[in-house]
Amino acid sequence: MVGVFEVGAVPFNPDGWGPPDSTTATAPSTTTTLPLHVPFAPFSRSEKLGRIADFTRSFANANPSNRPSSGKPGAASSESPFDFSLDLDTFPLANPEDDSSFRLVDAKPPTRPKFGPKWRFNQHRPQLPQRRDEEVEARKREAEKERARRDRLYNLNRSNQNQQRREAAIFKSSVDIQPEWNMLDQIPFSTFSKLSFSVPEPEDLLLCGALEYYDRSFDRITPKNERRLERFKNRNFFKVTTTDDPVIRRLANEDKATVFATDTILATLMCAPRSVYSWDIVIQRVGNKLFFDKRDGSQLDLLSVHETSQEPLPEAKDDINSAYSLSVEAAYINQNFSQQVLVRDGNKVSFDEPNPFANEGDEVASVAYRYRRWKLDNDMYLIARCEVQSVVEVNNQKSFLTLNALNEFDPKYSGVDWRQKLETQRGAVLATELKNNANKLAKWTAQSILASADLMKLGYVSRVHPRDHFNHVILGVVGYKPRDFAAQINLNTANMWGIVKSIVDLCMKLNEGKYVLVKDPSKPQVRIYEVPADAFENDYVEEPLPEEEQVQPPAEDTEAGEPNGTTNDVEAKETETQT
Repeated sequence: MVGVFEVGAVPFNPDGWGPPDSTTATAPSTTTTLPLHVPFAPFSRSEKLGRIADFTRSFANANPSNRPSSGKPGAASSESPFDFSLDLDTFPLANPEDDSSFRLVDAKPPTRPKFGPKWRFNQHRPQLPQRRDEEVEARKREAEKERARRDRLYNLNRSNQNQQRREAAIFKSSVDIQPEWNMLDQIPFSTFSKLSFSVPEPEDLLLCGALEYYDRSFDRITPKNERRLERFKNRNFFKVTTTDDPVIRRLANEDKATVFATDTILATLMCAPRSVYSWDIVIQRVGNKLFFDKRDGSQLDLLSVHETSQEPLPEAKDDINSAYSLSVEAAYINQNFSQQVLVRDGNKVSFDEPNPFANEGDEVASVAYRYRRWKLDNDMYLIARCEVQSVVEVNNQKSFLTLNALNEFDPKYSGVDWRQKLETQRGAVLATELKNNANKLAKWTAQSILASADLMKLGYVSRVHPRDHFNHVILGVVGYKPRDFAAQINLNTANMWGIVKSIVDLCMKLNEGKYVLVKDPSKPQVRIYEVPADAFENDYVEEPLPEEEQVQPPAEDTEAGEPNGTTNDVEAKETETQT
């Protein structure tokens, strides 16, 4: 049996569109099955269609405002014409089962899966509905930028305050400027950066001393198999100035050159733009010759530590981490390290003459002096005494080595713990040292280049304990070719010689006499003073400096017959510091 679908009678409206006002007026005899007194809900085409009629909505929950009670499509408003109750028995179309089967279509795009670390932390958090407003987000971004800008300004001001406080506390002049000294000229470091001068290859005039072979086993040292730093109290180390060198005196009498200096003094001049601490060099013009000297007990005999670092060091001079104490400790470490990494089996490489500063029978440290001559001009030559500390045999050829040691005193100042980072992040350790000790590393590189060393060895030496400044351990040794390392630290050889040539030309224009070149303690510049002929001599009386301004203690008396500075001054100063 096929069911018949009966369609109710549709009244005709002759007056227009839509149903007539009264179905009884147009078709009185027609019976209808449509519910009576049910109005139509007005809507516009722009509105979203939801439910046609909500018969389950109670009148008591009507929203008294004119706005919809919910922003979702299909929600009834207070103006809805269906705000009354119907009898479900008389109106069978309003069936709750039909209403329960009705579902709204969600037009939102499906949520994309989140991956990465944020998803792992946010997957268990309840996701609350948030309003994504572009204006609010823009305000948040502006606030973050402003906060970051304030943080940068705060950190910058704080670092500047630390730098100013450090300069006021530690950066004192290396020599006391006397009232009778006459300042002739001052040269800012900015002029040094533009200088350039090329010199031909030097010639060796004389080699003195004897060298021991380097022990290659030290190249395999790591922080896990560190070695204790030994002390060599019986070996003599010599820090002789230019005019006290008998070989240089002999070469000067033979008119071999016009300018005379040592590698330490030349390296100080070459790397002057990188220096922060004050230093001084004595210049003597004798006839047509020029001698660059250092004072007894000069700052050049010691090694600076954390010179170019922004972290302030303790101000008290007797503190083991003060600038003076660290410089004495660094010189002590450097001397002992240069002798410990040798093969001490008595096998030495001897040269033309023995050590010119040692007495017969003295135990001398392994060192060789190369007296080399460079041509600065057609009629101007420069002779310098250069040092190498060891020799190694490579491919049946002997290669010269320079030995130096970097020292770690407290990791909290450098920010890098060598025992943890040296084996896995050696580049980061070297980069930190280049930032904190740029001048010292540049001077060591310049000295290696002047001596034409084939290799420069850098040792990493640390304290056994941060508060023990007398016992140390070797954590590693690394070798570099001097010219390759110079390129790595941006040290230009032509600029180095340009600085020396400009200072030599300036001093050659001066009259005969004694002068001193002083690095300003607070400004990047050097000054030239004319001093009396007896300045810095034993009978020269200077005004005493306050205790807190003294950079160096008075030079100790040396034994008769020895040049000044030939005794082991560094160990004596180290003992004095410990006391």
